Amino acid sequence: MLAALFNVPANLGYPLLFALVGGESAGALIPGETALIVAAALASQGKLSLPLVIGVAAGAAIVGDNIGYLIGRRGLRWLVNRPGRLAARRRRLIERGEEFFVRWGAAAVFFGRWLPGLRVVTSWLAGADRMHWPRFLLWNALGGIAWASTIGSLAYFLGQSASGSLGAIGFIGVGVAVLVYLITFLRRRWRRRRRSSEEGEAP
Repeated sequence: MLAALFNVPANLGYPLLFALVGGESAGALIPGETALIVAAALASQGKLSLPLVIGVAAGAAIVGDNIGYLIGRRGLRWLVNRPGRLAARRRRLIERGEEFFVRWGAAAVFFGRWLPGLRVVTSWLAGADRMHWPRFLLWNALGGIAWASTIGSLAYFLGQSASGSLGAIGFIGVGVAVLVYLITFLRRRWRRRRRSSEEGEAP
Protein backbone atom coordinates (compact mmCIF):
# COMPACT_ATOMS: atom_id res chain seq x y z
CA MET A 1 0.00 0.00 0.00
CA LEU A 2 2.83 2.40 0.82
CA ALA A 3 4.36 1.78 -2.59
CA ALA A 4 1.40 3.62 -4.06
CA LEU A 5 2.72 6.85 -2.57
CA PHE A 6 5.72 6.58 -4.86
CA ASN A 7 3.68 6.17 -8.02
CA VAL A 8 0.45 8.15 -7.73
CA PRO A 9 0.13 11.80 -8.72
CA ALA A 10 0.34 14.38 -5.93
CA ASN A 11 -3.41 15.04 -6.01
CA LEU A 12 -3.95 11.37 -5.11
CA GLY A 13 -0.99 11.05 -2.74
CA TYR A 14 -2.44 13.49 -0.21
CA PRO A 15 -5.80 11.65 0.14
CA LEU A 16 -3.91 8.37 0.49
CA LEU A 17 -1.75 9.88 3.22
CA PHE A 18 -4.87 11.18 4.98
CA ALA A 19 -6.50 7.74 4.81
CA LEU A 20 -3.47 5.90 6.20
CA VAL A 21 -2.74 8.32 9.04
CA GLY A 22 -6.40 8.73 9.93
CA GLY A 23 -7.04 4.99 9.84
CA GLU A 24 -4.11 4.23 12.12
CA SER A 25 -5.14 6.99 14.52
CA ALA A 26 -8.66 5.54 14.71
CA GLY A 27 -7.21 2.17 15.71
CA ALA A 28 -6.61 0.28 12.46
CA LEU A 29 -3.36 -1.67 12.18
CA ILE A 30 -2.06 0.18 9.12
CA PRO A 31 1.25 2.08 8.67
CA GLY A 32 0.15 5.67 9.21
CA GLU A 33 3.42 7.03 10.57
CA THR A 34 5.38 5.22 7.88
CA ALA A 35 3.15 6.87 5.29
CA LEU A 36 4.01 10.27 6.77
CA ILE A 37 7.73 9.47 6.60
CA VAL A 38 7.46 8.33 2.98
CA ALA A 39 5.43 11.40 1.99
CA ALA A 40 7.90 13.76 3.68
CA ALA A 41 10.81 12.01 1.95
CA LEU A 42 9.02 12.51 -1.37
CA ALA A 43 8.61 16.18 -0.47
CA SER A 44 12.38 16.43 -0.03
CA GLN A 45 12.65 15.29 -3.66
CA GLY A 46 10.17 17.91 -4.85
CA LYS A 47 7.39 15.41 -5.59
CA LEU A 48 5.10 16.63 -2.79
CA SER A 49 4.80 19.81 -0.72
CA LEU A 50 6.11 19.51 2.84
CA PRO A 51 3.61 22.05 4.32
CA LEU A 52 0.76 20.14 2.70
CA VAL A 53 2.14 16.80 3.89
CA ILE A 54 2.35 18.08 7.46
CA GLY A 55 -1.09 19.71 7.28
CA VAL A 56 -2.76 16.61 5.84
CA ALA A 57 -1.10 14.30 8.36
CA ALA A 58 -1.97 16.55 11.31
CA GLY A 59 -5.59 16.86 10.21
CA ALA A 60 -5.87 13.10 9.66
CA ALA A 61 -4.35 12.38 13.07
CA ILE A 62 -6.83 14.69 14.81
CA VAL A 63 -9.85 13.30 12.95
CA GLY A 64 -8.75 9.70 13.42
CA ASP A 65 -8.06 10.13 17.12
CA ASN A 66 -11.49 11.64 17.69
CA ILE A 67 -13.08 8.68 15.91
CA GLY A 68 -11.06 6.43 18.21
CA TYR A 69 -12.24 8.47 21.20
CA LEU A 70 -15.87 7.89 20.20
CA ILE A 71 -15.22 4.17 19.70
CA GLY A 72 -13.69 3.95 23.15
CA ARG A 73 -16.42 6.00 24.81
CA ARG A 74 -19.34 4.15 23.26
CA GLY A 75 -18.08 0.65 22.62
CA LEU A 76 -14.86 -0.27 24.41
CA ARG A 77 -16.35 -0.59 27.89
CA TRP A 78 -19.21 -2.68 26.50
CA LEU A 79 -16.67 -5.01 24.89
CA VAL A 80 -14.54 -5.18 28.03
CA ASN A 81 -17.49 -5.90 30.32
CA ARG A 82 -18.87 -8.72 28.20
CA PRO A 83 -18.76 -12.07 30.03
CA GLY A 84 -16.31 -14.63 28.78
CA ARG A 85 -13.00 -16.35 29.32
CA LEU A 86 -10.98 -13.14 28.84
CA ALA A 87 -13.31 -10.84 30.78
CA ALA A 88 -10.96 -10.48 33.74
CA ARG A 89 -8.00 -9.74 31.50
CA ARG A 90 -9.98 -7.12 29.59
CA ARG A 91 -11.03 -5.43 32.81
CA ARG A 92 -7.43 -5.33 34.02
CA LEU A 93 -6.47 -3.64 30.76
CA ILE A 94 -9.02 -0.87 31.33
CA GLU A 95 -7.95 -0.52 34.96
CA ARG A 96 -4.35 -0.05 33.86
CA GLY A 97 -5.51 2.48 31.30
CA GLU A 98 -7.37 4.38 34.00
CA GLU A 99 -4.27 4.41 36.20
CA PHE A 100 -2.22 5.57 33.23
CA PHE A 101 -4.51 8.52 32.55
CA VAL A 102 -4.83 9.44 36.22
CA ARG A 103 -1.05 9.60 36.41
CA TRP A 104 -0.25 11.30 33.10
CA GLY A 105 -3.51 12.92 31.99
CA ALA A 106 -3.08 15.26 29.04
CA ALA A 107 0.58 14.25 28.64
CA ALA A 108 -0.56 10.74 27.70
CA VAL A 109 -2.69 12.11 24.88
CA PHE A 110 0.03 14.50 23.70
CA PHE A 111 3.07 12.21 23.85
CA GLY A 112 1.17 9.06 22.91
CA ARG A 113 1.42 10.10 19.27
CA TRP A 114 5.17 9.38 19.25
CA LEU A 115 4.89 5.89 20.77
CA PRO A 116 3.90 3.11 18.34
CA GLY A 117 1.87 1.08 20.83
CA LEU A 118 0.11 4.03 22.44
CA ARG A 119 -0.56 5.84 19.17
CA VAL A 120 -3.20 3.25 18.24
CA VAL A 121 -4.94 2.84 21.61
CA THR A 122 -4.55 6.15 23.46
CA SER A 123 -7.70 7.69 21.99
CA TRP A 124 -9.67 4.50 22.73
CA LEU A 125 -8.54 4.51 26.35
CA ALA A 126 -9.27 8.23 26.68
CA GLY A 127 -12.82 7.64 25.49
CA ALA A 128 -13.31 4.53 27.62
CA ASP A 129 -12.05 6.38 30.70
CA ARG A 130 -14.46 9.28 30.01
CA MET A 131 -11.75 11.89 29.64
CA HIS A 132 -13.41 15.30 29.24
CA TRP A 133 -13.75 15.71 25.46
CA PRO A 134 -12.75 19.42 25.13
CA ARG A 135 -9.59 18.65 27.12
CA PHE A 136 -8.91 15.60 24.96
CA LEU A 137 -9.51 17.60 21.79
CA LEU A 138 -7.09 20.35 22.86
CA TRP A 139 -4.18 18.06 23.73
CA ASN A 140 -4.94 15.71 20.87
CA ALA A 141 -4.83 18.61 18.39
CA LEU A 142 -1.58 19.92 19.87
CA GLY A 143 -0.10 16.44 19.78
CA GLY A 144 -1.23 15.77 16.22
CA ILE A 145 0.23 19.04 14.93
CA ALA A 146 3.49 18.61 16.84
CA TRP A 147 3.82 14.97 15.77
CA ALA A 148 3.20 15.68 12.09
CA SER A 149 5.57 18.66 12.19
CA THR A 150 8.45 16.86 13.92
CA ILE A 151 8.21 13.51 12.12
CA GLY A 152 7.56 15.18 8.78
CA SER A 153 10.45 17.63 9.19
CA LEU A 154 12.85 14.92 10.37
CA ALA A 155 11.99 12.70 7.41
CA TYR A 156 12.29 15.69 5.05
CA PHE A 157 15.76 16.64 6.31
CA LEU A 158 16.82 13.00 6.29
CA GLY A 159 15.80 12.80 2.64
CA GLN A 160 17.82 15.89 1.87
CA SER A 161 20.85 14.65 3.79
CA ALA A 162 21.55 12.12 1.07
CA SER A 163 22.44 14.96 -1.30
CA GLY A 164 24.41 17.26 1.00
CA SER A 165 25.63 18.05 4.48
CA LEU A 166 23.12 20.87 5.06
CA GLY A 167 20.27 18.40 5.26
CA ALA A 168 22.16 16.26 7.77
CA ILE A 169 22.88 19.30 9.94
CA GLY A 170 19.24 20.32 9.81
CA PHE A 171 18.15 16.78 10.67
CA ILE A 172 20.41 16.68 13.71
CA GLY A 173 19.35 20.17 14.81
CA VAL A 174 15.65 19.36 14.65
CA GLY A 175 16.20 16.09 16.49
CA VAL A 176 18.14 17.79 19.29
CA ALA A 177 15.50 20.52 19.60
CA VAL A 178 12.68 17.97 19.88
CA LEU A 179 14.63 15.93 22.44
CA VAL A 180 15.35 19.01 24.58
CA TYR A 181 11.70 20.04 24.45
CA LEU A 182 10.46 16.60 25.51
CA ILE A 183 12.93 16.37 28.39
CA THR A 184 12.07 19.87 29.60
CA PHE A 185 8.34 19.21 29.42
CA LEU A 186 8.58 15.93 31.34
CA ARG A 187 10.86 17.40 34.01
CA ARG A 188 8.52 20.31 34.63
CA ARG A 189 5.51 18.00 34.83
CA TRP A 190 7.32 15.67 37.23
CA ARG A 191 8.28 18.59 39.47
CA ARG A 192 4.72 19.90 39.55
CA ARG A 193 3.39 16.47 40.46
CA ARG A 194 6.01 16.02 43.18
CA ARG A 195 5.23 19.47 44.59
CA SER A 196 1.50 18.73 44.59
CA SER A 197 2.12 15.39 46.28
CA GLU A 198 4.26 16.99 48.97
CA GLU A 199 1.64 19.67 49.60
CA GLY A 200 -1.03 17.02 49.87
CA GLU A 201 0.96 15.08 52.45
CA ALA A 202 1.73 18.15 54.55
CA PRO A 203 -0.35 18.39 57.76
